[in-house]
Amino acid sequence: MKRKALALMLAAAMACSMFVGCGGKSGDSGKTAKKDDTKKSQTVTPKNGGKKGTINLWAFTDEVPGMIAKYIEAHPDFPYKVTSTIVATTDGAYQPALDAALQAGGKDAPDMYCAESAFVLKYTKGDMEKFAMPYEDLGIDVDKATKDADIAQYTMDIGTNTDGKLDALGYQATGGAFIYRRSIAKDVFGTDDPAEISKIIGGGSGNFDKFWEAADKLAAKGDAIVSGDGDVWHAVENSSDKGWLTDDGKLQIDPKREAFLDISKDLTDKGYSNGTQDWQDAWFADMKGEGSKPVFGFFGPAWLINYTIAANCGGKKPGEGTYGDWAVCDSPVGFFWGGTWILANSQMAKDKKDSVKDLISWITLETDENSLQYKWANGTLNGEGGTKDAVASGTVMGKSDGSMDFLGGQNMFDYFVPANKYANGKNLTQYDESINQIWRDQVRSYAAGEKSRDEAIKAFKQTVNDNLGIESAD
Repeated sequence: MKRKALALMLAAAMACSMFVGCGGKSGDSGKTAKKDDTKKSQTVTPKNGGKKGTINLWAFTDEVPGMIAKYIEAHPDFPYKVTSTIVATTDGAYQPALDAALQAGGKDAPDMYCAESAFVLKYTKGDMEKFAMPYEDLGIDVDKATKDADIAQYTMDIGTNTDGKLDALGYQATGGAFIYRRSIAKDVFGTDDPAEISKIIGGGSGNFDKFWEAADKLAAKGDAIVSGDGDVWHAVENSSDKGWLTDDGKLQIDPKREAFLDISKDLTDKGYSNGTQDWQDAWFADMKGEGSKPVFGFFGPAWLINYTIAANCGGKKPGEGTYGDWAVCDSPVGFFWGGTWILANSQMAKDKKDSVKDLISWITLETDENSLQYKWANGTLNGEGGTKDAVASGTVMGKSDGSMDFLGGQNMFDYFVPANKYANGKNLTQYDESINQIWRDQVRSYAAGEKSRDEAIKAFKQTVNDNLGIESAD
């Protein structure tokens, strides 16, 4: 109990970092969570009145409820009303509220529910796994459907339960690339061509050797290669070979994650960054080119472009702020960051299964032009001209256009499609968000010269043990 309770307490302190990569207007990586800390309920009724009853959906933003509303609007004969309960992740409120609702059961229990990457493993492989209904039990031919849709493998790995059955899928793909400033690329490297910049930073190489060579050249010009160490952390974390826990639940530090200590210190000591923290004002200032020195780029998925950099670039059309001065190329290592998975309750009333299947299939597996993922990828969910995003279906991505004025006309899908295939979903645990925060705090202390390397590692292990009851493997 100590481990579970304290994990939730720590998660509360990290609400905005938990809330990343959800996509859409409400998936702005923490902004909605900061503004909306209330529990909301809303009901969508089809034109036929939804006389069979109510399907209950639980979510932590209004994103998936908004999708469901679009589905109901397009399917006036859908037999159920859908009531969405939205509990923001502020103060760690969502998980305990969802857990209590699942455990209580009854007519008001969630029939469908959402889980974010920071805590989804709790519901697919962890403490709350028993409440998830495998997709095959909904009547979905999982093997055929995922193959036809060419679903990104890492999203399936995360959504697979301990019996090897698929319990959850997402609609968004959050494989990461390197997002860089064209003007800085031209000034320092003589080109802004994504294929050339990929070579210069070691895109697809599996290591950061070329990236640090590029950092040296940028530093010589007075530029930072990234804003802060958080911009590299997600690439390091999700390209590691091992997660934080051994098979028997002991704490371990993957060598790639341990190397982040030296990466962070080099970013500080060699002037490779502006020393910012992600989701702070100084980080946003670097996106509009108003930091202490120009920042070349950020590691991230498509949502980081759409909902964070674009929102903080200082303009809305080319020539304003840094709008239009961005491009995307391969990351040196494959990684993902964020995402939302959809689950069904194994305890739901049997007569709801077919309709829940229809909703989940439309969001996570269908690929025609009327599907959620096609509309999401092409920016047409709310009409023409909306925000485009990378989605979980490679089939959809292959027939969608990711060209954006914000990227100087570049089709971002040229890089995010392969990025989704390189991402690894097998190195996560249900305690990652808590352990990550402890680790990053200690890394920051080391980089600032407040602790030695050994002291930072020792303090990390001790804090994890004190707060989560997880002993170190060594």
